[in-house]
This record gives sequence, structure tokens and C-alpha cells, in this order.
Amino acid sequence: MDNEQKTIFITGAASGMGLATARFFAQNGWFIGICDVNEQGLESLESEIGAENCHTAVLNVSDRTAYQKVLNAFGEKTEGRLDVLFNNAGIIMPGTLFGDTDFADIERMIQVNLMGVLNGIHSAYPMLKKTPNSLCFSTSSSSAILGSKGLATYSATKHAIKGLTEALSIEFSIVDIRAADTLPGHIMTGMVPEEFKDYFPTEGMWRLIPAEAVAEIVWAAYHDKSGKLHWYVPDDLLDLVKSVGKNIEAERNIRIENFQSEVKRRISQNKKD
Repeated sequence: MDNEQKTIFITGAASGMGLATARFFAQNGWFIGICDVNEQGLESLESEIGAENCHTAVLNVSDRTAYQKVLNAFGEKTEGRLDVLFNNAGIIMPGTLFGDTDFADIERMIQVNLMGVLNGIHSAYPMLKKTPNSLCFSTSSSSAILGSKGLATYSATKHAIKGLTEALSIEFSIVDIRAADTLPGHIMTGMVPEEFKDYFPTEGMWRLIPAEAVAEIVWAAYHDKSGKLHWYVPDDLLDLVKSVGKNIEAERNIRIENFQSEVKRRISQNKKD
């Protein structure tokens, strides 16, 4: 890469939002750090955007030592330049209620979704600090607006990312690092099984959104001059933000009623079966 070329380091880059973002920034001439646990997916992406345009590494973000080594290798290729750190890697185990979830799965989600982000930001801090107008950007979730049943631990980690971003946006301001996040709703990724896609509404805040929309948000956040902190995908989610801010208990109670109705319906159906 040349000295003037901008750089982005993306975790969870082999699929979904990370993949879309890697493609988008590569098409715009950036040098890309692509990391994931999916080695085959990384090889395919590297072949697509060109090995000369990226640094590729298999990485479990919960392994802090490995994370630091990968960032060091990336920095050697970029002369320490890092314009955007995109903390995107995450896992979700939907549908299981907290009390019925194996605790090992709870710990794993915390290690990847929260500790993985902390590992990345802390390790990348010197590079971000060295690069003027750099951006620390993370993937939170619409479940950080209001916690969701069946996603208790996931919601907790995404609330943590949102709070972390808010705090770092203040701390990092003295060293010319910006911090922001995205709170996506339902995105067309591998996390949404093909057979479930017909169950989503075709309009409104819970419609399925292409992963490319998130890539465009990362690009917009880097070029933003307003200091915008939270980027919602789609913007319709701001209606939920306003509603929760006005009366969170009312919104919570709606979800309680819907959940209890769902449980009663399932019990009734099981009795019929």
C-alpha cells in the first residue's frame, strides 16, 4: 500500500456486514484488514479484492494475545496507520430463554461480543492515536434500545457496546479519535436462516435490510463531521428510541403481553397435538 492510502481493520469480515463493508471500502481504494474465524470465507474474500489490497488473518477476537499479533502484522503493512477500526465480529444464539441456556454459551457470547471488542480497541489504540481523525466504530444492535426476550445475554453485550462507545467518544476526543456505533435491526446475514426470511415484514423498522446498508453507514460515519454517535439501520428505529425514552415501562409491558400470549398459544397448540 502507498503512504496516503487509508486503512480499515474489520473483524467478522468473512460474511454478512463485515464482508459487505470490506467490499465497499476496497472498491473505494482503501487497504483492508480482514479477520474472521472462517478461514475459507477469508480466502474467498482475499481472492475477490486482491491479496495486494488486504491483510488477511484467521482470528478469534476473544484471544487478546492473538489479536495483538494480528494488529501488529497489519500495522507493519500500513506503517502504523489505522483510519477505521470496525469492531464487527459477534455471535448470537437466539430463541433460548436465559434460565434454559447453557452457561458455557453465555460465557462464549460475552467473550466474543464484549471482550473481543475490548481486546480490539485496547490493542488498536496506539495506531488509532497515531492516525489523524481516526474512527473506532463498533456494531451494537437494536436490542441495545430495549432488551429482547430470547436474547438476554446478547442484549446485555450490545448494551455494553453502546455504553462503551458513549464513554470512549468523550475520552478519545483529546487524542483525535472518534467513536461511534451502529445499531442494526434485522439484517440479511447468515444469522437469519433462509426459511425464516418470509416471516419478516416488508416495511417498517423490522423489515430485512441488506448488509450493504451497514457498509454504507460505516463509510458515512467516517466522513461525518457532526459527531453523530449512534447510527440506526434503518432510520425507522429512531421511532423506537423515542418511544423507549418517553416510557420504557410501557414498551416493556407491550413485549411482556406479546410474550405471554405467545407462550399461551404454544401451550394450547401442544395440548391439541
